[in-house]
Amino acid sequence: MVKLNAAEIKYITRYLEAGKDLPEQYRFLLFEERQVELLWNGKTDIVCDIVLPFQVIEQIDEPRSEIQKAIVDYSVDKRGRQKSGWTNKLIWGDNKLILSSLKNGPLRDEIKKQGGIKLIYIDPPFDVGADFSIKIEVGDNNDEFTKEANALEELAYRDTWGKGQDSFISMIYERLKLMKDLLADDGSIYIHCDYRVVGYMRLILDEVFGKNNLVNEIIWCYRQGGRAIDTYSRKHDTILWFTKNQGNHLFYADNIRVPYEGTGGYQTSGKGVTINGKIYKPNELGKIPEDWWDIAAIPPMSAERIEYPTQKPEELISRIISGGSKEGDLVADFFMGSGTTLAVAEKLGRKWIGSDLGKFSIHTTRKRMIDVQRQLKKEGKKYRSFEILNIGKYERQHYVGVNPNLRDEERRKQLQQKEKEFEEMILRAYSAQPVDNFKTFSGKKNNRLVAIGPIDLPVSRLFVEEVIKESVDKKITKVDILAFEFEMGLSPNIQEEAKEKGIELALKYIPREVFDKRAVEKNQVVFYDVSYVEVKPHYKSDNVAIELTDFSVFYNQDTIKHFEESLKNGSTKIAVENGKIIKIIKDKEGITQREILTKNWADWIDYWAIDFNYEKKKEIIHIEKEKEIIKDGKLHVKDYQSEYIEEWTGGYIFENDWQSFRTKKNKTIELISIYKKCEPGKRKIAIKVVDIFGNDTMKVIEVNIKGE
Repeated sequence: MVKLNAAEIKYITRYLEAGKDLPEQYRFLLFEERQVELLWNGKTDIVCDIVLPFQVIEQIDEPRSEIQKAIVDYSVDKRGRQKSGWTNKLIWGDNKLILSSLKNGPLRDEIKKQGGIKLIYIDPPFDVGADFSIKIEVGDNNDEFTKEANALEELAYRDTWGKGQDSFISMIYERLKLMKDLLADDGSIYIHCDYRVVGYMRLILDEVFGKNNLVNEIIWCYRQGGRAIDTYSRKHDTILWFTKNQGNHLFYADNIRVPYEGTGGYQTSGKGVTINGKIYKPNELGKIPEDWWDIAAIPPMSAERIEYPTQKPEELISRIISGGSKEGDLVADFFMGSGTTLAVAEKLGRKWIGSDLGKFSIHTTRKRMIDVQRQLKKEGKKYRSFEILNIGKYERQHYVGVNPNLRDEERRKQLQQKEKEFEEMILRAYSAQPVDNFKTFSGKKNNRLVAIGPIDLPVSRLFVEEVIKESVDKKITKVDILAFEFEMGLSPNIQEEAKEKGIELALKYIPREVFDKRAVEKNQVVFYDVSYVEVKPHYKSDNVAIELTDFSVFYNQDTIKHFEESLKNGSTKIAVENGKIIKIIKDKEGITQREILTKNWADWIDYWAIDFNYEKKKEIIHIEKEKEIIKDGKLHVKDYQSEYIEEWTGGYIFENDWQSFRTKKNKTIELISIYKKCEPGKRKIAIKVVDIFGNDTMKVIEVNIKGE
């Protein structure tokens, strides 16, 4: 800070006492600043340091052939599935919390063992007016239903652009600082952007990584898409390549060479050219590309195209990954979208981490990566298993304000303190009024009483039985139970039991959107009824197959009446009401007709999978614990240690043994699985169904394999 004279101090004091802003000149006198600095409203150097445990909810691994077992660099069990070594990670949730938990949590050590993250590619949202709706084909006639982004995705996007450039810069600045810390010392980051934000992005990266660590500004040129009539057509994006340490970055030029072009010099001459007495000959592999890339966008009819917004061509991502990493390196994408980075990384033999806030993104990528595994298996190449993770109940605790690192007793006390605010928040989102003098009920909506399940546990049969008991005692006939999770197998059995006692019982999921006050205030929160699955096992000696026999959903997007009123003459629209997808047709005279597209329950199913030996693999998380410090025989202040212990959550990991799903090429889905050979005796089989919106439902059954 510059030393001020008495007159300057007096002058500044007058402004402060009057509560006025200081003249600009005094900012530079009072504070030492960079010569060039990007400033924005809300700028802070505070970076998220929260650590939330990751929950593994599913593991997917296409069984390997005997030939493939011999080429992998990890151990494989007798089923042909990977049992050790790095498992690729597909993570659902807010990438700020994910990045912070990766940076500060136990998974950091596992990342370091892989050599650290060598390359990060991100394509963050940079289109102010972007449309993130997704086209979903329904029924046999290829009718398209538009799936809008859910409220949480819309709110995250609104946070990004709600205050213009300020909010976008704040969002990306903090995340880039977290990403830099996760990069290996010789790692690089590639940021994809367009003309709207490239100027800001360059200045942010200069500040986070240092302007001397810019390696290339790459221009991606393409020709596809519409043409402008009053300006030059915008047909390029920018990819900014920054390294963590200039001069120590990875660049594998021979992986990305392209054919020489042109007619003169040594480029087309096998003899080469002499310059200052030295002969320069063309490289047999070709030349290193310039910093402008003429790579086509994905054509409309391409097999690669999956109709996902912001999807980028694999050729583009392949050049980035091939040039910036080698086989076996770890790469990451924290704005994953349709999973192109992960698909290319797997095909090129890289390890990977991917994350996205959108549940449909996770589901789309899951199907895509299974296809990649199948393709590599067919080609006799190696591939790794991947697991789907989230920060589920711990993320909910974070939103509510409960510290997951507290000791059990302290955490219970904090939960009790937060319980009332939590219930009030849920009731507001559900448009229900609070009620008193009930043991299990918290609110009332119209003529239905409302019970709310716990934050961090599934609603159990015992919880529901307590609700039913109070309903019988107090002659309550209509009940809604709201919960983030329900114990598997509750619906529809428990509802039938309630019906026999004269109670109409509805089980509804609490969506993550309830934690955003704006979504609640704007009535954007949708509580979905629990779907249920019916299955039938088939036996052949010691082999068992599973058949799907029913799947029920109860979605509502909007009222049909609203759509009919807003629909123009001579047009059509597709809507969801009471668990049915309905096509509304309004002719030129304004007469409307309705056509139900989901004619069969199977039309709702996009994907289903089976774990033929559920409860075989326990779900283990790493929890940081307090440790008592004892000195001189006395108990001192308790302190946190930078070590983690393993803890069983009480749940199990769904190991995906078999699956069937719809693709752009093949829209059919099998309703009966293959027969799977099993050891004789009792076992539990888990069936997971994902509907066309990306929401999943699971059912667990017990079977008894008789054997020969």
